[in-house]
Amino acid sequence: MQAPGRNEATRPNPAPRGTLAMTTFDKREEAFEKKFALDEEQKFKAEARRNRLLGLWAAGKLGISGDAANAYAREVVAAEFSEGGDAAVVGKLMSDLAAKGIAIPETEIRDQMSELMTQAIAQVKAGA
Repeated sequence: MQAPGRNEATRPNPAPRGTLAMTTFDKREEAFEKKFALDEEQKFKAEARRNRLLGLWAAGKLGISGDAANAYAREVVAAEFSEGGDAAVVGKLMSDLAAKGIAIPETEIRDQMSELMTQAIAQVKAGA
């Protein structure tokens, strides 16, 4: 009879045939994947919230209020998806503001985006 090898006494019983035992590494990997997915979802929600808030900010500059302001904010949110990212949002706002004769520099819009992103993240984390 052969003596047990090193660490054999501490090994758990193997899983029955036909099943896979989940190792600690597998569990950690799964947890990281779930956290990554949750983080990405929250980032997506925060960006959409920021764009909505930015749309409402711009609507105020354009003299739009009420339901029309909410509709405009939805257009700003949609601009990111249809045209491609933050640059599309900034481009839409600059174009719409310029069409009304309102000169707001791109840097001011981007600064507003940063401020509103902080608010949006807080709102998403709070579940608002």
